[in-house]
Amino acid sequence: MSPSESSPAEASPSESSLAGEAANVPPGSVAAILPAAGQSRRFAERGEKKIFVSLAGKPVWRHAAETLRSCPAIGPIILAVADSDRPRWQQCEAELRRLDITLCSGGAARSDSVNNGLQLVGEAALVAIHDAARPLLPPEDLQNVVAAAQRSGAALLATPVRATLKKADDDLSACHTVDRRRVWEALTPQVFRTSVLRNAYARWQGRPATDDAELVERSGHAVQIVPGSAINLKITLPEDLDIAAALLNA
Repeated sequence: MSPSESSPAEASPSESSLAGEAANVPPGSVAAILPAAGQSRRFAERGEKKIFVSLAGKPVWRHAAETLRSCPAIGPIILAVADSDRPRWQQCEAELRRLDITLCSGGAARSDSVNNGLQLVGEAALVAIHDAARPLLPPEDLQNVVAAAQRSGAALLATPVRATLKKADDDLSACHTVDRRRVWEALTPQVFRTSVLRNAYARWQGRPATDDAELVERSGHAVQIVPGSAINLKITLPEDLDIAAALLNA
């Protein structure tokens, strides 16, 4: 394999060492926040928000929440939801109680929702931010990123970009190839020492950020990449639901 084709994963921290460290994370020491207040505009043709759509017999959000709840390190789980969706969440009361999930009001942007959830994490040492629309999180990836964050203070799951990337001119009349050797696609969970994330939000001036790792980077704290599985896809378009169903059936 030529240098231009080599995978960034080859230089990544040992996953086996992270698996060993995962056993040292105290039970219940990680709070999880699931932003779930989005409008799902790109999913409108299905007639309801993507987190409520059924996947293998249960809503997308429940797949995500159940994986988190099955991890011994996870303590409080906070779902940040749109106030307009409160009647729908009342229909899920039994499941929310079974999974010991607390609802909080989401905001206009993802960062607003996470910031609201951050007020409810209590004394948790770490905070994991996970998209409610990512139903296929492998449990071992969750354990690895939590272990990495306990050691470094900030870590996120990511997968190496595999496709050839092109950067186009504004009018699409020309493009050039982007070197992908150090390019990763960010996944969730993104896990942070609670003090690190609170410091990042204390410095936040409302400037848009695509994810919490970006806010933490701006605060001056390095964020470690933990290689994760590409099956941990986010349901964004209707066809993503079909792909997730196929993966679950495989």
